[in-house]
Formats: sequence, C-alpha cells, structure tokens
Amino acid sequence: MKKIAFVLAAASLLALSGCAKKGKVTINSAADLKGKNVGCQAGTTGELYLTEEAKGVNVKSFKTGIDAALDLKNGGIDAVVLDEIPAKEIVKKNPQLEIVQDKFASEEYAIAVRKSDSGLLASINKTIKDMKSDGTYDDLLARFIPADGEIKLPETIQTSGSKVVKMGTNAAFPPFEYIESSDPVGFDITLSQMIARDYGARLEIVNMEFDALIAALQSGAIDFIASGMTATDERRKNVDFSDTYFSTNQVIIVRK
Repeated sequence: MKKIAFVLAAASLLALSGCAKKGKVTINSAADLKGKNVGCQAGTTGELYLTEEAKGVNVKSFKTGIDAALDLKNGGIDAVVLDEIPAKEIVKKNPQLEIVQDKFASEEYAIAVRKSDSGLLASINKTIKDMKSDGTYDDLLARFIPADGEIKLPETIQTSGSKVVKMGTNAAFPPFEYIESSDPVGFDITLSQMIARDYGARLEIVNMEFDALIAALQSGAIDFIASGMTATDERRKNVDFSDTYFSTNQVIIVRK
C-alpha cells in the first residue's frame, strides 16, 4: 500500500513538474512578446507599439509604469514595455525584475503646447537651445541620469511674474517626473522651471493621468506638457511640439 502511495505521489510530482516547465515564460526580445500578457502605461507610445505594431500580444494598460511593474512582480503579467530610463529606475528598486537587452521603437521627448501658442513655443525652443549650449543640459543629465545611478537633485529654480504658466505632467515617471517628499521633482520639472523663468511667468505644476494631458492642454486647463512625451505624428494632429530634448528607446522588463 505504501509503495502504491509513493508511486502515485511521484507521478503527481512529475505531472506538476511538467506543468511548470510548460508554463515557463521566456522573453529575450520584442519578437517573444507574441502570445504573452504584456503591461504598459495607458496613453503612451509603449501602448501604441503593443496595440498597433506587435502581433498577437495580450495588452494590459495601467495608470503608470510603476503599477505595471508591480503587477509583473506579482505574476499578473509576463512583461512590461516602457521607456528605457524609467525602466532602469524601476529595476533598480525592484531586484526581482530585469531588463531584456533588446532596445526598439526609438523615442524623442519634446514639450507640447497648444497649436495657437506660437509665442510660448518659441520661448521654450530658446530655453532648450540655450541650456544645451551653455552646459546646463549636460549638468541636468549628470544629476538625473548619472552613471553611478545616484540622483542629485538641483536647487529649485524660483519663478515669478504677473502671469502664471501651467505645466501638466504625470509625476510617476522617474527620473523625469516623480514625487519626492510630497513635491514633484525630476528632469522635466527643472526644465519647466527654466521655461517659466525665461518666459517671465510663475510656474504652476498640475499632476494628472498621462492619457488626460493632451485633452487638458487643448481645453486650456494647462499651458504646456512636460512629461517624457514622445512627439509622434498622431499627437502632432492635436498639439505642437518643441525641439527634441531627449532621445531614448522602448525596452522590456521581465521577472528574473
């Protein structure tokens, strides 16, 4: 009787082992996403890539990339597609995750303004040009995207003036915009402070969902968007974009 029980138990373990092997998820490139459950941030180019270019992918959209990574860590999805620099920040804080070494879908970040706001757009382009030529841009890169991974926040740039310029962002995209001690900080936040200063206005930061930003801009609730937003042809139908201020790629985050 004991021998029969042992055989049955061994058979059960083998069956379970076979199931586990069959269910193992291997993702080494974007091509391996087919048939997988893949997370992304709603309204982003990552979502656009998964829904329009990737084939046979089960897409699950989240409010933030951080939310998607949490679901990945908990086993709810198989991978997350996200911009490279924020992906690195997520992996740095979640050692159970890693980035697949396959970059794809290049991205160019720019500031978005209403199509009628040519004056603000010209001022923004001048700020970007000046900061690239005087070394300020390189200093911001060294602070927010440092080689050693240790972010060093710069001093807040004070803005003032009789007019207020409202910047819309989604502060869940480190190191470009995120919350630190209840305040929004990041590369785009400091850049926006420079934009407001040069424009002679007081900066007001409006934090909202990423996929609500363009509608808020069009309605006049905000004056410009600085949120790691890629200047795509589809978005150009509704807004104007500044000169590019950062270039990157999409990457895939998986469980180790």
